[in-house]
Amino acid sequence: MPGGRPRVHDLDAALDRALEVFWRQGYEGTTLSDLTEAVGMSRPSLYEAFGNKEELFGKVLDRYFEGPGRFASQALDLPLMRDVMERLIHGAVELTSGPGGCLTVRTVQACGEEAEPVRRDAMARRKTAELALRRRIELAQSSGDLPADRDPGDLARFVMMLTDGIAVQAAAGASHAELRRSADLALELWTRL
Repeated sequence: MPGGRPRVHDLDAALDRALEVFWRQGYEGTTLSDLTEAVGMSRPSLYEAFGNKEELFGKVLDRYFEGPGRFASQALDLPLMRDVMERLIHGAVELTSGPGGCLTVRTVQACGEEAEPVRRDAMARRKTAELALRRRIELAQSSGDLPADRDPGDLARFVMMLTDGIAVQAAAGASHAELRRSADLALELWTRL
């Protein structure tokens, strides 16, 4: 097989494997050797295809939000806020009760000074998600689907706190069944707004 740049589908597969490594080991716990072994590329090829480790992680975060974390953006398109909440909370249980947990929560919590740019990137992406949720809550309030007497920013932060809490509980060893019961309780409380 002639040398040269890997084909696009090979890059997609390599990105998926890099996602698996970062998801399992975290940003700082992942070495370049881990990445080159997982994606099947030499360091120069990895740099040529994806840039440095920080740039690769940015691409991995894109992949994460387009793949395993996609449920969150899809939830915002549901017609009723109750459905949005159910999809967000149950989606968080499904995502975080697996072996990797929540990639962005792990990144925001477990990065030292050298990884500060990565942490800021993950925080910015989370803030974007929170703002999108806030806009969806405002829409629900304007349509009468949610009471208008609650601050939409406070409600969006509350939902983010619930989903982040699910991720933390999963990382601390809570079972899928335990997380699901807590998620159902959160949904029950949400209906009392």
